[in-house]
Amino acid sequence: NIYLLNNFNKKLLNKIPEVGDAFTNKGLGTNEKAIPFNKQDYQTLKQECLAKKTLFCDPTFPAESASLGYNELGPQSSQTRGVQWKRPKELCSNPQFIVDGATRTDICQGALGDCWLLAAIASLTLEKEFLERVVPHGQSFKENYAGIFHFQLWQCGEWVDVVIDDRLPTRNGRLLFVQSAEGSEFWSALLEKAYAKVNGSYEALTGGLANEGFEDFTGGIAESYDLSKDSSHLFKLMQKALTLRSLMGCAISTSSQEIEAKTSLKLVKGHAYSVTGAKEVHSHGRLVQLVRLRNPWGQVEWTGPWSDNSKEWNSVQPEEKAKLVHSAEDGEFWMAYSDFIQNFSWLEICNQTPDALSSDTVSRWKFSQFEGDWRVGSTAGGCLNNPVSFCSNPQYVIKMEEEDDDPYDGKDGCTILVGLMQKDFRKVNRFGQNPNAIGFTIYKLRGRNNIHLSRDVLLRQRPIAGCKGFTSMREVSERFKLPTGEYVIIPSTFEPNRNGSFVLRVFTEKEAVARFVQSLLEIGILCLQCSVVFYTGTDVKTDGFSMETCRLIITMLNTECVFSVIPLQEAFKKHDTDNSGTMSSYEMRDAMKEAGFQLNNEVLQVIISRYANQQCTVDFDSFVGCLIHLEMLFQMFKRFDKKDTGKIELDILQVTHKCKLVLRFLYLLNVAFSLTDVLFWVLQWLCLALS
Repeated sequence: NIYLLNNFNKKLLNKIPEVGDAFTNKGLGTNEKAIPFNKQDYQTLKQECLAKKTLFCDPTFPAESASLGYNELGPQSSQTRGVQWKRPKELCSNPQFIVDGATRTDICQGALGDCWLLAAIASLTLEKEFLERVVPHGQSFKENYAGIFHFQLWQCGEWVDVVIDDRLPTRNGRLLFVQSAEGSEFWSALLEKAYAKVNGSYEALTGGLANEGFEDFTGGIAESYDLSKDSSHLFKLMQKALTLRSLMGCAISTSSQEIEAKTSLKLVKGHAYSVTGAKEVHSHGRLVQLVRLRNPWGQVEWTGPWSDNSKEWNSVQPEEKAKLVHSAEDGEFWMAYSDFIQNFSWLEICNQTPDALSSDTVSRWKFSQFEGDWRVGSTAGGCLNNPVSFCSNPQYVIKMEEEDDDPYDGKDGCTILVGLMQKDFRKVNRFGQNPNAIGFTIYKLRGRNNIHLSRDVLLRQRPIAGCKGFTSMREVSERFKLPTGEYVIIPSTFEPNRNGSFVLRVFTEKEAVARFVQSLLEIGILCLQCSVVFYTGTDVKTDGFSMETCRLIITMLNTECVFSVIPLQEAFKKHDTDNSGTMSSYEMRDAMKEAGFQLNNEVLQVIISRYANQQCTVDFDSFVGCLIHLEMLFQMFKRFDKKDTGKIELDILQVTHKCKLVLRFLYLLNVAFSLTDVLFWVLQWLCLALS
């Protein structure tokens, strides 16, 4: 592969898309072909339960305190005392999944601070097409009931099918968290449980923005607008968003003491409203911009100008009025756009992907999506404050050749909406970690094609656009109007050397070509990831080498170590005695001996804990990665052990002169054996202190 990279770059670049396509399972991860979350297949599990005449108990999200939370809802918390997990049939005599359709009154908040999620669920009930993508048909507590349900959620770039059992947390015979106003209806409580499962616990759902829920229920890109700032073109933007079937919400910012307090004109502070319309009407010879809102409560409506039965409607022609006015105490009302921006603080818009819309008459965004990683030492370059490393961040090119039709702001150009999302945002809190501060920068591409922009190129020109600021939220998104041309989008963390995974999404009004710009190292890695399937055939269980293993192989090729996949494959297959395509921890010892590593029990135990999965099995990718780490570690040890005694003794002078080598040795120890962070950093600090 290195030879190919050095001698046939252009040819290889042309061939890579063909190789990649050969390993793409088209459609997997879409709503129609959702990926089973935790590899749990709903139909298979349900049929097994029906055959055994048992009720499903989910082993991956058990009815235990760990599923409730880790701090305020942790095992020792007073808030979790007396909690019992019960199935709906233990709570009422005739439980129903959905009664007379899913409505906003089905969502009543419980003892969990996830009102942002419930506001999103309430808005979802207003869009039947979107709701049916999340809540699959055919689920009930009667026909073929087995205590198992499933929901489909969008998670960081792909749809997943989430299986749950129907054991719900209760106290004193009542649901602890979300519940329906109709006491026998349980779809909303079960959906909340599915959402808690993908995020690790119920407590992980505390605090958030409705936009996050909008995205996870639709797969769209969300953006927020501060109504106190320039909003001269926002009404036109809202109209355009409605033609694209975007979900929109708004709220009035307030203090915690005034949440759900009512204004003199009956607007509710700190409350999530849905925006359902934006129209212009003729009144007294002039055009008036109107916005239609819905209060999810289903009551408590605006009583100011243009409200139901207000005098302003008398100035509108009857035929025009008939198209807009619907006078009823249903929570929906009109108000002037000028009053809207004066009374409300924030507007949220969730723009839909093309696959979300079934109607051919609805306009659609054009859409591109990429997954990527920031890795210390290779692609974690940090923001522009770090000019030396910034260019090492992943780079993505988008080419826009056609301007928008009927631009909402009256300016010619190409609308582009960029969303950068970091993965596992809510899960990291459980482990006491802080999410990365993320953002992106956009450069105009001048005369280059398929080339990863280097430091000298990036430092010679200023970025043409970018996010307003780096944020530690799950996603940062911005809308831009740019001239036609090619642009490079560079996503990054604020600080360099921060590991993380991300999803980059780009929406455009017109067709655009987007691609990932690969460095030579990344091209080599892609070749390795693809070629491993050819090497191993079907008798070794692998989807290709992971990114980490590919980087290790390339590192090996640049050292004096001799490396080949074929002998490792033969050793793996020979000791995979049950032909499972994976290796048990017991088979691992003989396989490693076959590969030339004689290890004692203590070291083998550490290796198993580092490389085996929860079922104590090792796949081919992990097997290769383990042996490469060991080989590099042994080679490094030999460089210190000049007399071949099997022991290393270093005095202060040697440590000082060989500090970099010692640090590398410690790094390999940490990767190979997962030393505790404290031990690893103490050892590294000692080396640095001595130098």
